[in-house]
Amino acid sequence: MAIIITLDVMLAKRKMKSKELAQAIGITEANLSKLKSGSVKGVKLETLDKICKELDCKPADLLDFKEV
Repeated sequence: MAIIITLDVMLAKRKMKSKELAQAIGITEANLSKLKSGSVKGVKLETLDKICKELDCKPADLLDFKEV
């Protein structure tokens, strides 16, 4: 089982670039890139909250769960 990050899909829906989101929520583009690729082991709820507020979405819009 795996959690899939679908942040790139939401960015496309909102017509926003990663750079813009990173600046808006106060994290580096490198960290946002790691989050988008799923190469992080965790994400702070504070960061998730900021992303959701900026993209006007819910955490479920950014995360998916699939069996591997």
